[in-house]
Amino acid sequence: MFGRARRPERRGPPALRCPWVGVAGADRGHPRVDRAGGRKKGGLPRAVERLDALLRKGLEATAAFWPDLRQAYAWVRQAAHLLGDDAVERSVEDRQAAYRALLATITAQRDTLPSLSAAMEHFLTVTDSYWAGLFPCYEVPDLPRTNNDLEYYFGTARYHERRATGRKQASSTFVIRGAVRVVAAVATPSHPFSAADLRPHDLHAWEEVRQSVQYRHTIHRAQRRFQRDPVAYLSTLEDLLLKSLPP
Repeated sequence: MFGRARRPERRGPPALRCPWVGVAGADRGHPRVDRAGGRKKGGLPRAVERLDALLRKGLEATAAFWPDLRQAYAWVRQAAHLLGDDAVERSVEDRQAAYRALLATITAQRDTLPSLSAAMEHFLTVTDSYWAGLFPCYEVPDLPRTNNDLEYYFGTARYHERRATGRKQASSTFVIRGAVRVVAAVATPSHPFSAADLRPHDLHAWEEVRQSVQYRHTIHRAQRRFQRDPVAYLSTLEDLLLKSLPP
């Protein structure tokens, strides 16, 4: 009926309304944006005008470098396209030929980019040093194009080792037992292992790992003995050599 309050489920949403509409001084705008003295009528806030002036000044100061940057970026983008996965139907020979043509173009035109000639020279030098490893990933299945995953693998091991020992540098035991400690440091946080999982299933491989670790331990102990007393260590080696000779 007219005049009766609506039930809660039939009530509509309240009308959206700005908190400063309908009050005295509402024509001045938003109190946080249009403050008194913050900008001229019809202009930008002072902070935006200052940012605009800084951007214009920076663009004007670096205007001479932008043509060289556009050309260098186009070369780098072309190199990334030739080594990318978006042209999987291209053979390895075609990739190498196209990449060599790109390097020849950079070599011939690098002097036309005076501001980036040193950068282009560095790009050519690094590419030449990595040339042997650029294209095998397109011939061997499942071979990654970069070593980013491998770096992440060892970085995770260093992180757990640093948290466990508090040392920023790798300890000697981490280097000696790296074949088992690195795997354990990376695999343990992501998967809980039971006693049955830790039981060796290939005894021959397990013995080989143990022998390699023991061999590294032996070498490390010999190095420590030599560092503590070189004369005594060499005397011991001399005695062992004399005893092994026939009388």
